[in-house]
Amino acid sequence: MDFAFDARTEELREKLLAFMDEHVYPAEQVAHEQRAALASPWDTPAIVEELKAEARKQGLWNLFLPDAEYGAGLTNLQYAPLAEITGRSPQLAPTALNCAAPDTGNMEVLAQFGNEAQRKQWLEPLLAGEIRSAFAMTEPEVASSDATNITTHIERDGDEYVINGRKWYISGAMNPLCQIFIVMGKTDPDGEDIRRQQSMVLVPRDTPGLTVKRAMQVYGYEDHYHGGHAEVLFENVRVPVSNLIGEEGGGFGIAQARLGPGRIHHCMRLIGMAERAIELMCKRAVARTAFGKPLAQQGVVQEWIADARVAVEQLRLLVLKTAWLMDTVGNKGAHTEIQSIKIATPRTVVDIIDQAVQLHGAGGVSQDFPLAELWAGARTLRLADGPDEVHQRSLARREIKKYL
Repeated sequence: MDFAFDARTEELREKLLAFMDEHVYPAEQVAHEQRAALASPWDTPAIVEELKAEARKQGLWNLFLPDAEYGAGLTNLQYAPLAEITGRSPQLAPTALNCAAPDTGNMEVLAQFGNEAQRKQWLEPLLAGEIRSAFAMTEPEVASSDATNITTHIERDGDEYVINGRKWYISGAMNPLCQIFIVMGKTDPDGEDIRRQQSMVLVPRDTPGLTVKRAMQVYGYEDHYHGGHAEVLFENVRVPVSNLIGEEGGGFGIAQARLGPGRIHHCMRLIGMAERAIELMCKRAVARTAFGKPLAQQGVVQEWIADARVAVEQLRLLVLKTAWLMDTVGNKGAHTEIQSIKIATPRTVVDIIDQAVQLHGAGGVSQDFPLAELWAGARTLRLADGPDEVHQRSLARREIKKYL
């Protein structure tokens, strides 16, 4: 693979770096202040809408979507360095570019598996940034790391599906702009093939029986910028059969198709989070003195910074290789690499951010620096889209199989 950026990537990268310096970083404190003054913490600060308008004007919009009909038409390899840059300000930049989860994955599902009416009604306003969405799969009563365990029931009744179940940590659901849920449940709970029991249906937010019950905290944070993570009840929720995405029994396959790009997007942004942490470490190290000399001259601090740089360079190469393979041989051909980055990247980035917190002392755990929030986000990604252990299990089995 060629490690040089092509002309289009370089052009977008330069524009995005300037956008971050001129608009995003200055907006971080403004967004916090505006949110504190809102009637509801889940409402969107005005500065976010201003960032979205500016990003769209500059052509920095829907960069994640490889389908040129709906998005920028970039390959995974082209998008990787751009997503990394947005990871430096994960609360604002992805949303500003309309490249924030879970909307990205939901737009990919609708673009790839939705019918014409579904794309018209839901994909188009999502692409325009007019509404937000949620993906409802995780459940509190079962080990959702095994998606075949889900118990939400989707039963056909004439021309309608009736949905009953309880979901939690449904990202984005607290945002009042979240107007559509993609709900995964079982249409054939007794089917012989456990991976053909599930289906996905579209459920508008205002459907009777759908209740957004409460916001779930993540390490004490409520993640207001991305619409929180909610507990959601589905009690005799009725939707037309036409709200089915794809075919009955196709839910597990759609979920796997959705998660591949989602996992690499998270890893791309995580590298940007690590870069922000290293930058803050270096600035702190040269600005503070302890025991008679600058922190930058302390051997342990130098080791932290050096090890962090080595780790980030290794991660970036693996993520770029994975992106290249996804582009050239498809998600299935890149399965080993996708799992490898999902295991390695969050774990390593958590350690880097943790060292940055340590270097900042009390400031590192405060709201005056972004490190505590970065740490919480990175640590959560060791669970999201499948916990480490699930990917380790699958990866090990694939390696062992070569010798059987």
